[in-house]
Amino acid sequence: MLSAFLSAFRTPDLRKKLLFTVGMIAVYRLGATLPGPGVSYVNLQNCLKVAENDTSGVFTLLNLFSGGALLSLSVFALGIMPYITASIILQLLTVVVPRFEQLRKEGQSGQAKITQYTRYLTLGLAVLQSASFIALARSGTIFGNQCPQSDAQFTIIPNMSSEGMPYWLTLTTLVITMTAGTGVIMWLGELITDRGVGNGMSVLIFTSIAARLPAEGWKIREQGWGKFSLVIIMVLLVIALVVFIEQAQRRIPVQYAKRMVGRRMYGGTSTYIPLKVNQAGVVPVIFASSLLYLPQLLLQFFDQNNLNGWQRWVNDHIVSATAWEHIVIYFLMIIFFTYFYVSITFNPTEVADNMKKYGGFIPGIRPGRPTADYLDFILSRITLPGSLYLGLISVLPNFMFIWLDKQQFQNFPFGGTAVLIMVGVGLETVKQIESQLMQRNYEGFLR
Repeated sequence: MLSAFLSAFRTPDLRKKLLFTVGMIAVYRLGATLPGPGVSYVNLQNCLKVAENDTSGVFTLLNLFSGGALLSLSVFALGIMPYITASIILQLLTVVVPRFEQLRKEGQSGQAKITQYTRYLTLGLAVLQSASFIALARSGTIFGNQCPQSDAQFTIIPNMSSEGMPYWLTLTTLVITMTAGTGVIMWLGELITDRGVGNGMSVLIFTSIAARLPAEGWKIREQGWGKFSLVIIMVLLVIALVVFIEQAQRRIPVQYAKRMVGRRMYGGTSTYIPLKVNQAGVVPVIFASSLLYLPQLLLQFFDQNNLNGWQRWVNDHIVSATAWEHIVIYFLMIIFFTYFYVSITFNPTEVADNMKKYGGFIPGIRPGRPTADYLDFILSRITLPGSLYLGLISVLPNFMFIWLDKQQFQNFPFGGTAVLIMVGVGLETVKQIESQLMQRNYEGFLR
């Protein structure tokens, strides 16, 4: 593997792509550390020290995906999440809105139009999210209500900046800056996709998660070398399981009949349809996490010191990550959203019609409706182990909260969504580098 890595750097064009990708990652991390205009960095650090790990769980995942930029209210505080949300919304609208479905069928031109809509929606979501996060930061909710905003020492956005800028203008400038930062992140991701290595957006979110690993890993080590060693062993086992499942697929053989077009003969070839065990990716986990965070957001509107009966029950049994009710609901929601997302992203009838149009058929299965039924049957069977796999990986951090000190592991990054994203992005990037090495007769990473 090391020799293949050196071979990649010896190839001029591939080396240029790798260095370009590294440069864009450096720019992205620089923007994640620059505090936004009007934010008192000293007071922000004081607030973070007091809050420590009491950050509300709804912001834990977002802070992890932004590489710690969210709680710092930096220029790139929103990270890549507005783009991910916009992409998922557009993908869902493709199924229910005929206009978007027609654009998807138009090929490259239609996809370019959908990409443009995704950009507009991303900026709109960025405005809403930045305004919301700023309001939550002012009230201290984003820091677990541990920072009294009436105290000048913890006032993150003063009523009057040192330059004498009015308060409303400071907030407006901060919202515009965060929104512009989201636009720059989209641009960086597209540059990496076009001129670098791997999918740009995936590489950036991989970078954000990886940036949090050293700090969170050190918190685990502070609990003792015994727990730290067990966690590392568990992480290696989880990574091995994720790699195995992510690579697993059911290959449906497809045969194309021979046909004459003029004096040329076409077809007569054999190929296959790869149906992955984890056909839905990490999207069901994001859906389930978002819905489970809604009760926690609702409780933020009530006085945390005077919760009544049902509010306390929701806080203890639904919001708490260590409650068995929370774990079971989370697990079942992931299974449901896995089936739901697979059903809207893979259409067996459309695949069967395309095969029939070009003279393709599955050996032993008649073209048309029987082929669609066969594909639906196979897909429903392999989706079950895929959904169980996603559920088990996702609830793993919840069991770590029970086993370890919960307050020390609110941002536990070695399980669930973080591992799924990092391993998935790493595999795809290595495959892309390997394919380019194979074109030049070099030995790739994966033998």
